[in-house]
Amino acid sequence: MINIGVIGYGYWGPNIVRNFSGLDGAQVHSVCDRDQDVLAKIRKAYPNTIVTGDPNDILNSPKIDAVAVITPVSSHYELTRKALENGKHVFVEKPFTTTVEQAEELIELAARKKRLIMVDHTFIFTGAVRRIKQLIEDKTLGELYYYDSMRVNLGLFQHDVNVVWDLAPHDFAVMDYLLDEKPLAIAACGKAHVNEFEDMAYVTVMFGNNMIAHFNVNWLSPVKMRTTLIGGEKKMLVWNDLEADEKIKIYDKGIEVRNRETEYRMRINYRTGDMYSPRVEQGEALRREAIYFLECLEANKTPVNDGMAGLRIVKMLTACNESIRNRGREITL
Repeated sequence: MINIGVIGYGYWGPNIVRNFSGLDGAQVHSVCDRDQDVLAKIRKAYPNTIVTGDPNDILNSPKIDAVAVITPVSSHYELTRKALENGKHVFVEKPFTTTVEQAEELIELAARKKRLIMVDHTFIFTGAVRRIKQLIEDKTLGELYYYDSMRVNLGLFQHDVNVVWDLAPHDFAVMDYLLDEKPLAIAACGKAHVNEFEDMAYVTVMFGNNMIAHFNVNWLSPVKMRTTLIGGEKKMLVWNDLEADEKIKIYDKGIEVRNRETEYRMRINYRTGDMYSPRVEQGEALRREAIYFLECLEANKTPVNDGMAGLRIVKMLTACNESIRNRGREITL
């Protein structure tokens, strides 16, 4: 039985506790939060779980095997470091850390302590993303041309990070999981209208091949949208995460160049075929991720969303901030 301690029970913490509590082979031993009213709610919902207002009660407990750090990103480094130093595995909310240096230090510490780090990139465990991964790997789309993502809504404004650090980790993690090719450079522009942090931003990601990726993240949109377009040589794909049934649609559309003799004689044919929506596995992504965390612990297996994956996302986020400060200058990764 793996005993898990959860630090932080705010927005995402209840989902973490619920999913780990319902698994065979694991139990939530303790939950920490600084709000006494929150602790009272936890006692009522989970009477057999120890509650505390001091994270050190979890970090120092010899009875706890793994710690879930579900707190603001500014505290991730310190809490994760202490957990690793005390010989505990760590499940940490995205983004991994606030700096590249912090992430690298934690990865080195985990290796030295022979402990596992998993970063909570929940979206890569959705049925839709898993199906898209399969479609890319079996070459259904052909050579990929572009990756275009939009994640916009009205709010929820953060007071410690900008919209890129709040929303883009989801989409960066999905792209990192789906594409074997890793980005070479990033350019970003954004503006702050409400407080000191950018509330809307546009990010362009460059690769070494013909691929290019673009991300639109926005807290000031009148509508909520979570849409990704992936254009390929053979087919094109639209993933609408807000769609209840047909989350993925594949379009047999594209162009075919018939004659490349000269620029002026080049003939382009437009192909328009059928659209179909493949079946997507149902079920809660976070539950799959929780099960996967336990599997990795039991088999001593490196997860796909390990510390190195978290580091790659932090590098992209850091490059975005640098590019925004420099009016969209391209930043090498």
